[in-house]
Order: sequence, then C-alpha cells, then structure tokens
Amino acid sequence: MPAESKALQKAAGAALAAKRGEMDKNDLTGAAREMYDSMSEDQLEDFAKSDREGKPEHKG
Repeated sequence: MPAESKALQKAAGAALAAKRGEMDKNDLTGAAREMYDSMSEDQLEDFAKSDREGKPEHKG
C-alpha cells in the first residue's frame, strides 16, 4: 500500500529507520511514532518506497 502524501511517506521512512535501528525511536514524533508502534517493518517499507511524483505534500 503506497503512501497517500509526501509527508506520510517521510514519516514512514523515519519509522522504518527506527525499526532497523538506524535512528533512536525516542526521536520519532506524531505520525512517525504511531507508524512505528502499529506497523511492521515490511508494511513500513511498502509505504515508504512508493514514488513521490504526483503526490500532494499533505493528505487533504
């Protein structure tokens, strides 16, 4: 399932980095923190890897 906006895609990328141990999970806030807590690494990867072209900056 691809992200619906650039902001959600960035949040998923940050949550994925924390899941992989590349950043501290305590640095996550907002949507990224919620995604970290509720999604698996595979789900986050699918969400974060989608193409950004044509997506709005924020979900409307």
